[in-house]
Amino acid sequence: MSLLLLSTFLLSIVCVPGALAGCAEVVSMTEAVAGQGFLLGCISCKRREEVPASTSVDWFFKPLEAEDFYQIFHYEHPTSTVLHEDFEERLEWHGTKGTTDVQIGALWLSNVTYNDTGTYRCSFERILELSDKERPEEKVLIHKEVELTVVAEANRELVSVIAEVMMYVLIVVLQLWLIGVLVHCYRKIWAEREAFAARRALRHPAIPDSKDNCDGVLLE
Repeated sequence: MSLLLLSTFLLSIVCVPGALAGCAEVVSMTEAVAGQGFLLGCISCKRREEVPASTSVDWFFKPLEAEDFYQIFHYEHPTSTVLHEDFEERLEWHGTKGTTDVQIGALWLSNVTYNDTGTYRCSFERILELSDKERPEEKVLIHKEVELTVVAEANRELVSVIAEVMMYVLIVVLQLWLIGVLVHCYRKIWAEREAFAARRALRHPAIPDSKDNCDGVLLE
C-alpha cells in the first residue's frame, strides 16, 4: 500500500501542467487486491522537453492464458473512451490532463476481479512537431506492458518490509544518538564549571581568619 501511495504521489507530481520537466518513468505495481481499485501505471517521458508534441494513448488487455490482445481504452486529449464492455464504468483516466503533450498514460481500474488477471499493454503514439521544414513532424510509437496478478489479500512486498524495518532502526539510532549528545554536553558543562571554580580559587585565594589577633589587640 505504501508503494502504491508513493507511485500515485510521483504520478501526481509529473501530471501537474508546467512540471513535465520532472517526468520520471516509475514502474507500475503488478499486484491488485480483488474488490479494490488499482492504478495501472504507464509513463513515457520525452527525451527533449522543448519539442512540442501531441500524443494519444491506447490500452490493450490479454487475459491469462489467452494469445491475443484486445483494445480496452483510448485517450486523445480531452476525450477518453472505454472500448470493451468488461471494463465499462471501471476505467478512469489518471494520466496527463490539460495538454495534448501526454507523458503519463495511467489508468485507474475500479472493483478489480480475478478476471482482470493478465497482461496490459500501454501504447503511446507521439507526434513531435519539429522546426525542420523538410521534416516538420516525427511519429514515435512506444509500448509498455504490465503483468497484473489479482490476489485475495495484499501481500507486503520485500521493499516495504525493509523500508519499515529501516525506519524503526533509524528511530532507535537517533534516540541513542540524542541521549549520547545530552550526556556529552552535561559532562562538558560540568567539567567547565569545575575548571572555572578552580581558576577562580587561584585568582582569589581565601583570606585567613584574623578574628583572634584582632581580639588580642583590643584586649591589650
